[in-house]
Amino acid sequence: MTTPALHDLSVAELARQLQKREVSAVEAAQHFLGRIQAAPELGAFVALNEEATLAQARAADERIAAGQARALDGVPIAHKDIFVTKNFPSTAGSKMLAGYQSPFDATVVTRLADAGAVTLGKLNCDEFAMGSANENSAIAPLGFEQPAPVRNPWDSSRVPGGSSGGSAAAVAARLAPAVTGTDTGGSIRQPASFCGITGIKPTYGRASRYGMIAFASSLDQAGPMARSAEDCALLLSAICGPDPDRDSTSLDVPAEDFSRSLNDSVEGLRIGVPAEFFGEGLAPDVRAAVDGALKEYEKLGATLVPISLPRTELSIPVYYIIAPAEASSNLSRFDGVKFGHRAKDYGDLTDMYKKTRAEGFGDEVKRRIMIGAYVLSHGYYDAYYLQAQKIRRMIADDFQQAFNSCDVIAGPVAPTVAWKLGEKSADPVANYLADIFTLPGSLAGLPGMSLAGGFGEGGMPVGLQLIGNYFGESRLLNAAHRFQQATDFHLRRPEGI
Repeated sequence: MTTPALHDLSVAELARQLQKREVSAVEAAQHFLGRIQAAPELGAFVALNEEATLAQARAADERIAAGQARALDGVPIAHKDIFVTKNFPSTAGSKMLAGYQSPFDATVVTRLADAGAVTLGKLNCDEFAMGSANENSAIAPLGFEQPAPVRNPWDSSRVPGGSSGGSAAAVAARLAPAVTGTDTGGSIRQPASFCGITGIKPTYGRASRYGMIAFASSLDQAGPMARSAEDCALLLSAICGPDPDRDSTSLDVPAEDFSRSLNDSVEGLRIGVPAEFFGEGLAPDVRAAVDGALKEYEKLGATLVPISLPRTELSIPVYYIIAPAEASSNLSRFDGVKFGHRAKDYGDLTDMYKKTRAEGFGDEVKRRIMIGAYVLSHGYYDAYYLQAQKIRRMIADDFQQAFNSCDVIAGPVAPTVAWKLGEKSADPVANYLADIFTLPGSLAGLPGMSLAGGFGEGGMPVGLQLIGNYFGESRLLNAAHRFQQATDFHLRRPEGI
């Protein structure tokens, strides 16, 4: 039997080989660094630091040799460039932070390092995580002289999804076994769907936001992206846990071993199927793939239960009031005074503010700041922002009503497969509409995940979305793992990879 290449191993398999010393952490790191440098055309990575990576790998080898191995010791991972990371640039995909290096690590980065993971580098993303296609980055990827969109490994003429497009593309192209992403309105789940991998957003507050460059504080949440539910469970176990001293939104819920119940039976699992997720606007190829995945669950002993989430359509206007409002507040700190970009030529302080922000922010970020400032302004706060918050509560209540009759909710991640590069870049609303199935769960703060559920038009991946009740990550990962044991969608790879 041929020995699998290191990039063909799952996180779990690679961790076992490392701990048995069948391969060294340095060898694993060098292998993936070589693959990254040999595949710059995807535009997935924006920064490497080979010296720092190999130093972490050597430390992992020393721990393993001393019999002090940690859960992820020596496993190479990469971080979305939203997480501040020592020894690497932390730009959030923005000219505003070009060249910035943080003096500290985000909590998510620290916890994965504490579990022994080795940082490969930083991943491209939409500017300040604002986008659905990874076409909004202002940072040149490795091998490029100018900013460029990330390309989908399944078809380089298509988008990988956003805003965690670099993360999803890196896993699909086998440039990293696993990565971190962030999900504000679907930015883990949608790119995971478009690139045929697995990604999970935990319950809001389970993963610390400390050191995660903020977009919308009541929505932003970190999570892992990898090829399988088993791998995501390993990373999520390291990431989650209270962080009360540094993140006031962190929940006092202890860390959990999400791998423990992966192999539980799904016999009798009640899967809610929302009518609103299967109406007009859902592409026939996506519907066929999702229907096929649901039938697979029935073969495994699960029961499909019709449910309703009646305010699904309202999630788009609600999200695009609340998220820009919070963004306008969070991004007010980028004014050229203390850090980040500063305009070279200006008259007075006000002129410096104006020119710095005009030069530093891209079009989509400016658009959302303007919307946010408008809905928070005197005379419009009650009419827009306050009403949106009320409907947000109603959307959360709809989910709780649904969970009275089901254990998890299933449906498509996005209405279509990945679209062509540039196809929607001139139409922001078309991009916004692509998030209609991921936004409701985000607004409610629920855990949600995407797993490869089949293939659609052009042989492109179709993601199956699973949504759980609060703190239901173990049940989601169990359901996903059992599906992946019965199918091979998550094992398929883009041609030539």
